[in-house]
Amino acid sequence: MGLFDSLKRDKKTEPKTVKPDEMQESFENDHIDIEEVEVVEREVTPAIEDSRDVKPVMKTYAEKAPVKHVIGQTKVMAIINQKGGVGKSTTAINLSAALGEMGKQVLLVDLDPQGNSSSGLGIEKSEVNNCIYDVLLNEVPIEDVIVPDVCEGLDVAPATINLAGAEVELVSEMARENRLKDAVGSMRGKYDYIFIDCPPSLGLLTVNALVAADKLLIPIQCEFYALEGVTKLLDSMKRVKTRLNPTLDIFGVLLTMYDGRTTLSRQVVDEVRRYFGKTVFETLIPRTVKLSEAPSFGQPITQYDPTGKGSQSYIDLAKEVINRG
Repeated sequence: MGLFDSLKRDKKTEPKTVKPDEMQESFENDHIDIEEVEVVEREVTPAIEDSRDVKPVMKTYAEKAPVKHVIGQTKVMAIINQKGGVGKSTTAINLSAALGEMGKQVLLVDLDPQGNSSSGLGIEKSEVNNCIYDVLLNEVPIEDVIVPDVCEGLDVAPATINLAGAEVELVSEMARENRLKDAVGSMRGKYDYIFIDCPPSLGLLTVNALVAADKLLIPIQCEFYALEGVTKLLDSMKRVKTRLNPTLDIFGVLLTMYDGRTTLSRQVVDEVRRYFGKTVFETLIPRTVKLSEAPSFGQPITQYDPTGKGSQSYIDLAKEVINRG
């Protein structure tokens, strides 16, 4: 073998240099016609959704379960006290639920911008398209707002933070005091009871509730300042009764947050009974941890703790409400 034979052999095997023109020609020869490619459709298997991530869609009033009894005269009651923290929303939720479980048809109207009655019954306010604000100011029918069958026999007209601006916006509106009365009036004959959970103030929203209601249910807590502000509420009631709603009267006074171990609670009960007489309910609502916990689970006390003393007290109250007619 010669000295240069291996060099000749390596020269034959070294890679051939491709010129740019030749590369372009190669690409053109390798062109594939897309129309000639057969497209095969594959069946896509839908992903399995985790049921825990699927939120139940809120029903509309048109999907409400049929009523199983004949509705008599509808009683419209405003649950009202200008003092905050006395148990208005707690009473609105649990009394409504207790009456519903007793076979009554109940509508709870949340008129408080805080929306505690709505959230306390498990309604996601972020998913509410229209609320009671739209009924008062945008002429939306109340049927389009109602969330039916939140609990057995209980429907809710929810509130959102939009309601906070209603006090100012109602000032320039015509017939501003009658907006809620007109809306609630259309539901008479469809419910046994309509409860209105009022805000802790004496503004236009509360005036609307006073005009719309037949009677008032006044919760009073068994604390030192129990009767503070009640006299102003009674003065407002008298003015509304004289000028706007002649039938308005007190249906009952409810003592809440009662602690029988303290002398103060017993003294407040005696004082309130002496002041209001027979309008005070015999049932006393106790101060319990379960009553405070239930709203965070979106349940009335009759579902959250059905055998507890808080649940029993609201069942007894519901019986008293029915017996008073």
